[in-house]
Amino acid sequence: MKRIINSVAPIRICDLGGWTDTWFAKTGAVLNFGVYPYVQCQIAASAARGGRGGRFTIHAENYGDRYQINPEAVELDRHPLLEACVAAMKIPSGFDIEANLYSHVPGGSSTGTSAAITVALIGALDVLCTERERMTPIEVARKAHEVETDYLKLQSGIQDQLASVSGGISYIDMHEYPRATVTRLELPNPVWWELESRLCLVYLGKPHVSSDIHGAVIKRLEGESASGADSLGELRRMPALGREALLAGDLPVFGEVMKANTRAQSALHPALVSDDARAMFEIADRHGALGWKINGAGGDGGSVTILGPASRERQRKMLDAILRAFPTSREIPTYLSRYGLRVWEG
Repeated sequence: MKRIINSVAPIRICDLGGWTDTWFAKTGAVLNFGVYPYVQCQIAASAARGGRGGRFTIHAENYGDRYQINPEAVELDRHPLLEACVAAMKIPSGFDIEANLYSHVPGGSSTGTSAAITVALIGALDVLCTERERMTPIEVARKAHEVETDYLKLQSGIQDQLASVSGGISYIDMHEYPRATVTRLELPNPVWWELESRLCLVYLGKPHVSSDIHGAVIKRLEGESASGADSLGELRRMPALGREALLAGDLPVFGEVMKANTRAQSALHPALVSDDARAMFEIADRHGALGWKINGAGGDGGSVTILGPASRERQRKMLDAILRAFPTSREIPTYLSRYGLRVWEG
């Protein structure tokens, strides 16, 4: 009998305090939004025939790539993120498994898509590990973070994985890396709906790629961690200010916090806020937008979050002006996610 296991996980935008959720920051905080469109994972699993150890097929639908791996001796070479998830989960033998992964958001959008893919795949694979209790959402987030840092040896903060398992508006207090407490902000529906209707996610038209800029910033922050200096101080203030503005239902103040976060991010290195992003922010400003922020760590490519004006007509004109100025960019419609990771059997 074939089992069909589905999972979905939200992506992350508007991460106030990003860069302070890292090992070199030691302590920090982030306020971020989990949003649709979800990434999707669907697993088809059945008992392997003839006493075989089982086959594992990865279908990376966005790349049009479908191939088999050995789940007992995984090689990280074709889609290392997906393969590392399989290696980390130590799937019991005796299954033939196909895992289909899909995202509506382009890769390299700086929206935590890689973390969401990892969370969705780990959450779905966890259903097959019947010899132990199911993982909690926080355990899924920790395992997803482990995949990036331990298996792939990447620099990774903790916010993306936690946002993906939690959904909604998350205040993440990292009291000692990587340990953190996550509190979801509960807003009255009118505030939630108004915020949601004004949030605009714009893809800059090319993927974000980690670069020498990020390496230079990380090297600087590592040195400060050892010396006791703290150029992250201003960024550390942003999440609490943003939280208080949202709880008060004050979107103009929240927009100012977004802009202050962008300035603090640029202070780490001017190139973390690209020329294209700055030009988009100028267009947004002319159309009465309340705030704007480069998503993720920043740099060339990726995406921006804009908090639009009160007038929906004016917001549409703002987006039209941005897309005309940057023909390769595109708006990605988003909605605040009431849920984080969801896993169910069909």
